[in-house]
Amino acid sequence: MAPLTAELGRFVSALSLTDVPLEAQAVAKTGFTDCFAVMIAGAREGVVALVDRELAGANGAAQACLIPSGERRKVEDAAMVNAVAAHVLDYDDVTLDGHPSAVLVPAILAQGEALGSSGSEMLTAYAAGYEVWAELLMREPVPLHQKGWHPTSVRGAVAAAAACAKLRGLGAQQTSTALAIAASMAGGLVANFGTHTKCFQVGRAAQSGVIAARLAQAGMTASPDALEHRSGFLIAFSPGGEPDLARNIETGKKEWHLVRQGLNVKRYPICYGTHRAIDAAIELATRHDLKPADVDHVRVSTGEIQMLMLRNAHPQTALEAKFSMQFAMAASVVARSVGLSQVSDDFVRSLPVQSLMPRVSTTTTKETMEGSAFAPSEKVEITTVAGNVLASEPVVFAKGSKQRPLSREELRAKFVDCLGDGFPAGTKANAFDKLMNLEGLNSAGDLLPL
Repeated sequence: MAPLTAELGRFVSALSLTDVPLEAQAVAKTGFTDCFAVMIAGAREGVVALVDRELAGANGAAQACLIPSGERRKVEDAAMVNAVAAHVLDYDDVTLDGHPSAVLVPAILAQGEALGSSGSEMLTAYAAGYEVWAELLMREPVPLHQKGWHPTSVRGAVAAAAACAKLRGLGAQQTSTALAIAASMAGGLVANFGTHTKCFQVGRAAQSGVIAARLAQAGMTASPDALEHRSGFLIAFSPGGEPDLARNIETGKKEWHLVRQGLNVKRYPICYGTHRAIDAAIELATRHDLKPADVDHVRVSTGEIQMLMLRNAHPQTALEAKFSMQFAMAASVVARSVGLSQVSDDFVRSLPVQSLMPRVSTTTTKETMEGSAFAPSEKVEITTVAGNVLASEPVVFAKGSKQRPLSREELRAKFVDCLGDGFPAGTKANAFDKLMNLEGLNSAGDLLPL
């Protein structure tokens, strides 16, 4: 059995930015930039204020900012509230069977602001957290969703602890302890997808990482093998009960998961399990100039685990619609877009959308693509009232994925749209450029005067 907890502690504590390949740094900066924008867009949602009001408040040593308001909170509370904002729209990036930036960026910004961390230090912390997340994933052959676990809330807590331990400059042993503490703070359920609790689970993961690193530095103890022990993290959360406990981290021949797996940046503020089908449906609707009245039936070939997440066949709210293949297809035909303006209660309840959703059906496969819980490809067929069958080509990768990335200008356009009309154009441009050149920032505070 490989001593994973200790190995990861050594890796994180020894990591410096010069160790991180430039390609990996570029991925991390994209994640930071995209998440920052999505966080600001999500901050307008009512649940963010609810969580802040009920659980945070301004009591105690307020050392970190809520974004974008600038109101100050305790570090762990700022991390939690900002992570809720980062995930509430389901517009944040996705990879590693979860949403790494929505956990890592809020935790790093809050902890980094309190410590006066530089952009280079925050970039290194992101790389540390991402790589720890990936190493946990590599040891589990079965998607956590299959057992009902929310992978972002499970692995994210440990990854955020790694990032915060790095910012705090903890040694190998204390870093291992931080990971072990966070392992006992992990959790979250797929059953709560489509409700406020999904984003709250992500907020708690970011908060847990901040707390675990602080407690480890203060001297709290935890088991030195909490991750790999036969009653530890990997086995406890494993759907099949057979994680790979023998795999070692070969630091001399380090495989950078940031490079190999990268990030998939979302084009649509809705569960990523729908994105390939949306790409296909919008293309068909546009190419054939389809109107809702033209459509008799829409059939989607997708994955079994995706449909486990996409649990709402008849959504009545925007939050429910984010986890509905039926809504995704209806919006693709009705609006030929699934953007922030479509993911609203009024649009979801509109007659064209509600009328079309019952005409959407799915067929599923248990087969998954390598490194993902999703089906190897997806296909959409639209049967018209005239009897014509319009079929898409199989879609393997969504636009915005690592394999089909957004251009810098497309990423900038999403950033500007997320910030909305409340900020001058010059402010938005300045913020985007600062984030995309994160290593040049003197401190986390340079990002916050929006």
